[in-house]
Parts: sequence; structure tokens; C-alpha cells
Amino acid sequence: MRFAFPPEVEKLRSELRQFLQSEQELMDKSAEEMDSGLGWGPYTWESLRKLGEKGWLASSWPEEYGGINGTYMDRFMIFEEVAYHGGTPTTVAVGMAGPVILRNGSEEQKKEFLPKCARGEIEFALGYTEPQAGSDLAALEIRAEDKGDHYLMNGQKVFNTSCHFAQYHWLAARTDPEAIPRHKGISLFVVDFTTPGITISPLWGMGNFRTNEVFYDNVRVPKNCLVGQKNQGWGYLAEALNFERNYTVGGMRRTFEYIVQHAKEARPNSPPLVNDPVIRQTLVEMAIDIEIAYLFSARIAWMLDQGLPTGSEAAMAKLWGGELEHRLSDIGLRIMGLYGQLQKGSKWAPLDGMIMQQFLLSARCTITRGSSEVMRNIIALRGLDMPRK
Repeated sequence: MRFAFPPEVEKLRSELRQFLQSEQELMDKSAEEMDSGLGWGPYTWESLRKLGEKGWLASSWPEEYGGINGTYMDRFMIFEEVAYHGGTPTTVAVGMAGPVILRNGSEEQKKEFLPKCARGEIEFALGYTEPQAGSDLAALEIRAEDKGDHYLMNGQKVFNTSCHFAQYHWLAARTDPEAIPRHKGISLFVVDFTTPGITISPLWGMGNFRTNEVFYDNVRVPKNCLVGQKNQGWGYLAEALNFERNYTVGGMRRTFEYIVQHAKEARPNSPPLVNDPVIRQTLVEMAIDIEIAYLFSARIAWMLDQGLPTGSEAAMAKLWGGELEHRLSDIGLRIMGLYGQLQKGSKWAPLDGMIMQQFLLSARCTITRGSSEVMRNIIALRGLDMPRK
């Protein structure tokens, strides 16, 4: 693979960087909203709309749907740059739901959703996990009964993070309870959160991170909300997850630079932390690990442009990136010592408590989008062709 972008991508990157630097204050405010754990606020929505106006949110899509007919390498570069500058680089709308609708949705769905996704006007919340069906997604039980002119839905979802600010639920539901194997009875829907019978309740995690549980009580969902073919949802889910698991490294690179800068700064009556050979070695190893994560994701972008399957490669990128993100904030805290545990607002907190907050938020990185254990199984089965026990 190439270790440099081709000239046309470099030209686009130069234009993008100029834009991001001119909007750095907005990107910083968007980053503050995300780091709060509460999700998107007005600054994040504004930043997405401004990126959408340029065609950069859904760059790989055709122009008729709001893209710029770009490559996946363009998309990879854009996501990395936006993340590095503190913005929200990808969304469920353009990163997962949109590509699946583009490939499998009806013409009505493409015209209705894709331009709005590309303009940064709407967001989808993933509706996968249930109390009894997390890593074993085929065990989901929420029912979608065919009532002729609509589906009637009943059941519960949990850990559906974006529901309190998204407009639509990217919902996996069971349409054939008798299907064997179980995954053959699952279908995929786009459900408007304003539909009567849907209740969203917050669940709070570390770092004041908000996710949600969602209840469906006799919810009438129109037939045209079905994505693709009935009972074919499992394949669409796998397709969407491969897009989601392509990790964006730009945000980690920015955090790492903050940690390095902190280690270089002079301290009263003490040499800079970076003079310690153990800390120097730790930072060097982290720089290498971040570059590995970057190359994992760059290779996936190249493979997508070649039309190659990325199942095991996406699992590798997610496994490495998810564990690295948590390890990065852990190393940052250890370098900063006891002061690093102080939270935002304390005058003694290094980097205003940013690393501590990221440590709390990153705890979920080895679980969401597929746990590390599941990723290792995918790599073993699909990448290394090992036997299933």
C-alpha cells in the first residue's frame, strides 16, 4: 500500500485543513460537547451542517445525494482531519445507515434520507443491543409483526446511545420468530422517534456519559420503513458494522500531542517529565501504536476502493483502536501522576482534566461496536480460518 496520499487527495486535504483552521473555535466547542458525555449539542450540529455544505460529510456518495463522488480514501482522510481538529468526523447517518441505504434501500428511502444525512441535518441511533442480546445479536427479541399495511413493534432496546438527540432509530427487529438459524429472522427498519408508543429513558455511565434504553409499546411502523428485504437484516447489519469498526485515529493523535507537550513543559524545581527515560520510552511506544492504528484504517479505505471485503480487517482495526484509545488515556494519567486524576474545573488539574475525562469515557471503547472478545473471534474465524469450537 502507499504511505502517502495521491496528489488529488492532498489537494483536498489542504482545502479541508484551511476550512477547519478557520472554524477551530467551533470545532473546539463541539469537542467540549462530546467530551461532556451528554452527546451532541448546538455546536456539533452546526459543525456538521458546515461540513455537509462542502459535501465532506458523505464525500464518497454521488453528488445527487450530497456527496462529491469521492473515494473511500478521500473519506478516510476527511474523517482523520476532522477528528484531529476536534470535530465529529463520522455519524451513524453517514458512516453506517447511509451506506447501507445507498446499497440496499428503496429509491424512496434514498431520496428521503441520504441528502439530509449528507447535509448534517439528521442522525440515526443504533437500535441493536437488548438486555439478553448484546454480543449475541442474533438473540434479539423485539418483535415486528406484519399487520398488512404496517408492522406492529413491541420490545426493548438498551445502550442505544444517540436516541436523545437523533431523529431516527436504525432498528434491528425480529420478523420471523420461527427462523432457524435465528439470524435469518431479523429485519432492519428506520423508525421515526416521534412515532407514538416509543419511550426513551436515560442510562448513565462513567464520565457522565449518557446512553439510553428504549421501549416499544404497540408502535405502528409503516411498511416503507423496512430497509431492503424482509428477514435479510443480518447481512445489512454486518455491512453496517464493518463501516463502523473502521477506527478514526485523528482524535487520539491530538490527545497524544497534548500529553507529549505536557511532558515537555518545565516544572518548578524539577526537570521536565520527558527527561525520564521510562516516560520517553512509553511515549515512543504509544506513537508507534497510534501509527499502527492509522495504517489499519488506511488499508481498509484502500480495500474498499478496490471492492475487497473487509470483515476481518475491520475487526482488527476496531480491536486495536478500541484498546489503544483506553490505553492512551491510562498512560496519560500515569505520566501526570496523582494530579492527573483531578477533574475539569480544578486549578490543579493538568490539561484542565481532559485526560481524566477521556479515561472515564474510553472505558466503553472495548465494548461498543463489538467487544474485544468478539473481534478476536472474528479475526480467528474469518481472518485466520481457524475452526469454530
